[in-house]
Amino acid sequence: METETQKFDTLLNLMRRLRAPGGCPWDAEQTHESLKRYLLEETYEVLEAIDAKSTKMLKEELGDLLLQAVFHTVIAEEKGEFTMDEVLQVLCDKLIRRHPHVFTDLEIDTIDDLVANWERIKKAEKGEERRSVLSGVPPQLPALLRAQKITEKASRVGFDWDHVDPVFAKVLEELKELEETLFTGDQERIEAELGDLLFSIVNLGRFLSINPEDALRKTISRFISRFNHVEESLHSQGKSLTEASLEQMDRLWDEAKKAERNK
Repeated sequence: METETQKFDTLLNLMRRLRAPGGCPWDAEQTHESLKRYLLEETYEVLEAIDAKSTKMLKEELGDLLLQAVFHTVIAEEKGEFTMDEVLQVLCDKLIRRHPHVFTDLEIDTIDDLVANWERIKKAEKGEERRSVLSGVPPQLPALLRAQKITEKASRVGFDWDHVDPVFAKVLEELKELEETLFTGDQERIEAELGDLLFSIVNLGRFLSINPEDALRKTISRFISRFNHVEESLHSQGKSLTEASLEQMDRLWDEAKKAERNK
């Protein structure tokens, strides 16, 4: 039976074979740029598996995500840029360096101190002074996640409220401003106020220790599930969505919500 190391070597060699002459034409023509969409897709499929609490699904999706890391590394290897051995060494070194409280005699008393030390180490790793404490948050992140990370960074230097009440009040304030702007018909201002409202809700989520991406993704799943119930119920009655009244659809929607609560 192969060891974990041998299986990993087998995976690397499989990818090398797929990229080599006589291998798979599709795999051979891929680049770092062309694979970006698949890396993102596989990441979200892992999140879907976690939300579904399916260990079988998670095992498979983690493999697909690992394949993306291997794919990118083999491409770099072909160009003489770096190897998998170097990738793994950099990762191991980073884990040890960023956890001095585990691998050295450094003592850290609180989680806040741990996070602050982590940030100091990351800053030193970059080898240069960042112009802003908000630097280092990738612009490619989904907007909700990026907003959360931005507010976290601002909070670490004291730009934050002390408790949740004013955060909630800020959400209500932004909602009121959006409502007032609707009557102007100024689409640019309306967009700006909607953005402000979303940002304030993300900040509220941070205070409540709720990841806004996770919360919205789960809400979307619930919406789909309830909507499917509406569709299926109408279909069993020989009706389509366009033939049903809004009142009928609302009643079926409430049925689906009640069924969720009773699970």
